[in-house]
Amino acid sequence: MSLRRPVWALYVLIVGLAVHNLVMSQLWRAGVHGGALSVLAGWKDVLLLVALAIVIWNRRGLPFDRSYVVDWLALAFGAFVVLYAVLPQSWLGGGATHKGVLYGARHDLLPVEAYFLGRGLDLTSEERRRVCRVLLATAACVATVGLLDVFLVPLSWWRHSQGWFSDQLGLTYRGLSGLPENFVYNEGGGVVFRRLTSTFLSPLATAYLLVVALLFVPLRSRRWGWPLAALLFAALLWTHTRAALLALLLALLVLAVLRRKLFFVGLAVAVAVISFVFVQAYDDIGPRTHFTPSELVYQEQHAHETPVRSNEATSANEASTSEHLSSLRQGASTAFHHPWGFGLGNAGVTAARTHVTIEAGESTYTELAVETGLLGALIFIAWSLALFRRLVGTPWLAASFAAVLFLGLQTDVIGIPWIAVVVWALAGDEVDRSDMSLRAEA
Repeated sequence: MSLRRPVWALYVLIVGLAVHNLVMSQLWRAGVHGGALSVLAGWKDVLLLVALAIVIWNRRGLPFDRSYVVDWLALAFGAFVVLYAVLPQSWLGGGATHKGVLYGARHDLLPVEAYFLGRGLDLTSEERRRVCRVLLATAACVATVGLLDVFLVPLSWWRHSQGWFSDQLGLTYRGLSGLPENFVYNEGGGVVFRRLTSTFLSPLATAYLLVVALLFVPLRSRRWGWPLAALLFAALLWTHTRAALLALLLALLVLAVLRRKLFFVGLAVAVAVISFVFVQAYDDIGPRTHFTPSELVYQEQHAHETPVRSNEATSANEASTSEHLSSLRQGASTAFHHPWGFGLGNAGVTAARTHVTIEAGESTYTELAVETGLLGALIFIAWSLALFRRLVGTPWLAASFAAVLFLGLQTDVIGIPWIAVVVWALAGDEVDRSDMSLRAEA
């Protein structure tokens, strides 16, 4: 373990960010509330900043190469975030609080900090293998805990943790006694099914970790590679997160192109068929649960507020799909009609937590556009594409990064700290290696 190269911090972040929500919610249940819990929850930000500070101190500066366009774009995006953090909200038409601006800056800068940390770690081949093993072990634990929970732990047990969402995070959920509504899949007609949420307490965050981890599994290892892939894929199916299944399909096709192997096309076809059948059959095999009497009253009272949509999970008019597309359209429209942005803290969960108008939600790109303006969002997109280009020499990492960028269309994917930190740190570490590969090819 070296203090000069804080690789240990990356190991801690891979494991710690995966269990963060579960631990914080249980601390809340144990009576740790308010400022004390907020201080404890800040461990991840402190660790990331300390690790980055160590890298900068030992390298006598930011790990930055003037000849790398990808480094300039990362720095430019970070500068935009800082600029929009200090610009007065009244100039931009935003309404964020000081706390909202702070939350927004932390949110938007996470991938930048992680990227430069990865750039400065200079991982050896053995350290990269060890990071992959830690990541896969973490994903296996998340999958196992999730499958056990979704079948053995009643939803009523989790309702006692709802205060962590409402009282501590300031997020208001009403349809499931204070829990996020996506804890369940509501088919309509009073039929409700559990979704695998695992240690993230979120089917989406869990699903995205599993997609990334599946692309790290060495399938050439028949002894444990295929069993591990089966475990992770089973857990992914039980999250009932269709966007993640589509992202995995896309990633496999990217892998097929980069590796020039039809095997991955066949694997993508198998994933598509199994996913379609599973989603269609979920009302027969999914773990059933039920609303409480008060929740049923709330559902009946607010049923008329939602336009009539299909309950068919694979339908283009399915309620959840329609909601995501509507949010994407509204966010894009807001960004184009207000191209200079509203400032940090006016989008997504940050705006919801600080109780200000949510100018855009869900999509990473529309949220960044309303916070840092169209130009800021375009710089982030350009940085992402440039980074993807640098990863093509490492197909499995390029495929996972492509999946994450795809998920960003309908989800605030960098709002999931595990994704923002782990994926961008690993991508940053690959930049120097990819540069040497490109020079060798030239």
